Amino acid sequence: MNDWNVSYRRSLHELLTLLTGQWTVAVIATLAVGELSYTELLDEVNKAEEQQGWTSHTKPLSSKVLTDHLRRLEANALIERRGEGIKFNKVWYRLSADGQELLSMLRPLARWSAQRHVIAALEDETTSPS
Repeated sequence: MNDWNVSYRRSLHELLTLLTGQWTVAVIATLAVGELSYTELLDEVNKAEEQQGWTSHTKPLSSKVLTDHLRRLEANALIERRGEGIKFNKVWYRLSADGQELLSMLRPLARWSAQRHVIAALEDETTSPS
């Protein structure tokens, strides 16, 4: 195995590890619209899930789980946190430049997945008895 293949595999593994977490992609996608306060972010993620009919998740995103995801995303420099500096005041989050770049790279994967879903649905229609 050549060095490029090892490096590629390692990089791919690191990316997939970074994206793990039930709500990671939902948080990144929600922040694509711009900076949101913590409360707005929590509400928007849950509103989007509710509109989809809870197909991605079985229950709403909790405050504790959101906090855990935000800390991990911030530690990996995918989001930026802005606060008023005083405890218990409003805090805002936005995608960092790296987060925006990652999101732009996830869009083709989302299109690929959507196309596969359409193809699978069409195949199901053609193979199911009338």
